Amino acid sequence: MSSAIPPDDPGAEQPFISHLAELRDRLIRMLIAIGVVILLLFPFANDIYTYIAGPLIAQLPEGNTMIATQVISPFLTPFKLALVAAVFLAMPYLLYQLWAFVAPGLYQHEQRLAIPLLVSSILLFYLGMAFAYYVVFPLVFAFMAGTTPEGVAMMTDIAAYLDFVLALFFAFGLAFEIPVATILLVAVGAVTPETLVQKRPYVIVGAFIIGMLLTPPDVISQTMLALPMWLLFELGIIFSRLLLRQRGNRGEGADSTPPPPGGGALSSSFAGSKTARNAPARTSTGKTVAGSEIGRDLAGDVDDPDRWRPMTDEEMEVELDLLDADQAHASQSQKEKAPNSSTGAINSVEEKILRANRLRDLSNDFAARQILYEVLEEGDADQRRVARNILQQLDNT
Repeated sequence: MSSAIPPDDPGAEQPFISHLAELRDRLIRMLIAIGVVILLLFPFANDIYTYIAGPLIAQLPEGNTMIATQVISPFLTPFKLALVAAVFLAMPYLLYQLWAFVAPGLYQHEQRLAIPLLVSSILLFYLGMAFAYYVVFPLVFAFMAGTTPEGVAMMTDIAAYLDFVLALFFAFGLAFEIPVATILLVAVGAVTPETLVQKRPYVIVGAFIIGMLLTPPDVISQTMLALPMWLLFELGIIFSRLLLRQRGNRGEGADSTPPPPGGGALSSSFAGSKTARNAPARTSTGKTVAGSEIGRDLAGDVDDPDRWRPMTDEEMEVELDLLDADQAHASQSQKEKAPNSSTGAINSVEEKILRANRLRDLSNDFAARQILYEVLEEGDADQRRVARNILQQLDNT
C-alpha cells in the first residue's frame, strides 16, 4: 500500500518513504509496459529480425545466407530482438514515468526547459537509429561484402549480427543526443556558447575518437558517426544561443513558482524561497533610485528588451554601492517592522546579487550563475538589470 501523499496536496512535504513508494510504483508500471509490448511483438519476432537483417542480406553474394552456430540461437536471437525492440518502443512511456516522478521537484522555468528537451531527446534517438539503418548499414555492409577475400564465403551468424547492429543503433542514437546535452549544459550555466566555439577543434577530434570506439573497425562507419556528431554539436550551439537570448529578453519569466518542500527528487537543485512582488523603485536611505541617472534610464518600459543596454563599469559600481546601502538600510528597518513585511524578500534578492558578485570575483562562475538566475525570477526591474549585466560579464570572461 503506497503511503504517497495525494496529488491534491502538492504543498505538503513528503517523507523519504513516500518517495520510495512512488518510485517503486512507477518502476512497476515501466516493467508492466515493457512486458505488454514484448507479448505484442513476440509473435512477429522472426519477421522483425528479417527486417533488421535486410541491409546485410541484400549485400550477400548470391547463394549465401545467414547461419546459426548455436543450438538455441534460432529461438533466443529473435526473442532478444523483441525484448530490445520493446524497450525502444516503450521508451516514451518510460521517460514519462520518470518525468512524473521528477517534475514535482522542479521550478516552472525548469519544467518549461525540461519538457522540450525530453521530447526532442526521444525524437533524436529514434532519428539516430533510422540514420544508422537507412544510411550507414547499406554502406558498411557493401564495403564488407566488397572486401571479402577470395575463397571466403560471407555467412554471418545471426546472434553476432544482432549484437553488431544493436551496438550501432545505440551508438548513433546516443550521438544524436548531442544537441540536448549541449543545451542542457548551457542552460545550467556550466558552459557558454562562446566556450563551446573555442573548444570546437577538440570536439571534432573527440567525435572521431568516439566513432572509433563505438563503431566497427572500418573508416566508413567511424566517419558516418563522427560527422553527424560534429554537425549536431554546431546545431546545439545555435539553439543554446537562442535559449540565452530568449532568457535574457524575458528575464527568465515572472511566474516561476517554487516546488513544494520535499516535493521531488530534484527539489534541492535550486534552493531558496521564491517571492512574487511588484515593488516600486528601490530606496536607499530615503533616496529613490529613479531619481538618479541610472534610475531615470530605467523608468518606464524597463522590461522592453529594446531599451536594455549593458552597464558600464562605473554604473555597475554605483549600482552595487546602492545595493550595499539598501542592504544596510533594510537590515536596520527590519527590526522596526512586522515580520510579514516584504523587506525581507527585497533584502534576500539584494543579498543574492552581492553574493553572486563575490562568487564572480572568486572565479566561481557556476555558483554565481545559479544565484543570478534566481534573481532574474525574483527581483524587480532594477535587480534583473544588474543580474543580466553580471551574466554578460561572466560570458565575456
